[in-house]
Parts: sequence; structure tokens; C-alpha cells
Amino acid sequence: MMSPNPIEQLIKRLSRLPGLGPRSARRAALHLINYRDGQMVPLAEDMLAVAHAIRRCTECGNLDMTSRCGICQDNARDQKRLCIVEDVADLWAMERAAVFSGRYHVLGGVLSAIDGVGPDTLRLDYLVERTKTEQIEEVILALSATVDGQATAHYIADKMTGINARITRLAHGVPVGGELDYLDDGTLAQAMKARQQF
Repeated sequence: MMSPNPIEQLIKRLSRLPGLGPRSARRAALHLINYRDGQMVPLAEDMLAVAHAIRRCTECGNLDMTSRCGICQDNARDQKRLCIVEDVADLWAMERAAVFSGRYHVLGGVLSAIDGVGPDTLRLDYLVERTKTEQIEEVILALSATVDGQATAHYIADKMTGINARITRLAHGVPVGGELDYLDDGTLAQAMKARQQF
């Protein structure tokens, strides 16, 4: 049995990345091959370094080089406000827009019966416990305005019943069906300022 062609393997792997189909992957692979010393080799080295160095924060779920990320270690941040996001890309979008100075909780997805994602997968019991133990005063539900995102927001709000924390959500400036990572900074800033009681 012949071993697979390395160029075809590279194209196949690149085409699995978000936003890259087979044609884009082919163009990217060709570009990397043509500039292998200046781009391909350094990229491969960077990817290997990241693969070995990056960890998931044990407290919030962010990505960093330590087991407790820089945001969770920053005592200057508002310790009484917790922003719930679907994934790390959403956390990065919030930080890029500089609209929130509290701490985060990354769910790692949203509830979805079709995809087999339930409350245990998202560590929702840990979220409720964290809200109690850290005496959080406001929980901001910054989840995508998709059906699954809003179902997850309602589920979290129900789980928080009886906890002395104000539950808010982003204002409806976030378009229905929209995802935070794709919003411009102005829309995200306005949505954060106009958040409402959930």
C-alpha cells in the first residue's frame, strides 16, 4: 500500500480548518510550499510550540500558558461580575472590544440534543457552584442569539434561581442567529452597554 502524498495530506488537513474549503486549502498549501523557509517552517514551529505550551484555564476555561489564565489572576478586574460565553473565541471578541472588565466563564459549547451536548458536558453545575462560592453579584449571559444559545441562556437562568446574583443578557443589538466572534467592536460594545435583566 502506497503512503499518501504529503501535499495531498496537507491540503486535506488545511481543508478541515474553519473557513477553508478544498480550493482555499489548495491555494494555502501551495503558498506555504512556495515560501517554505520564510513561512511554512516558522508556522510549523509555532504550531508545535503552541500545541505543547497552551493549557485550558482550570477556573474559567480560557486558553493560556498557565493552569490559571492571566484574566483570572488579574486582581484589578471586577471580581463580582461574571460573563458567560460559549467559547474562547467569544471571550477574545469581548476582550478585543474592551467592553468588560470582570471575569469569564467559558462553557465550551451550548446545549444541543442533536449534537449530544448536555448540562454535564458544559460543566453547568460547576458554574452554579462558582457563582455561589465567589459571591458573584451579576452573571452576564453573553451567548449567541441562536436557538441553542438562547435555550442554554434560559437553562442557566433557571439553574441560578435562588442565587443572590442579578442575571442579565446582552441587548438585542446582537443579531438573531449571530455569533459574537463575527460582530464588529461597536455592535458588541453597544450590546454590552444595553444589557437587560434576563
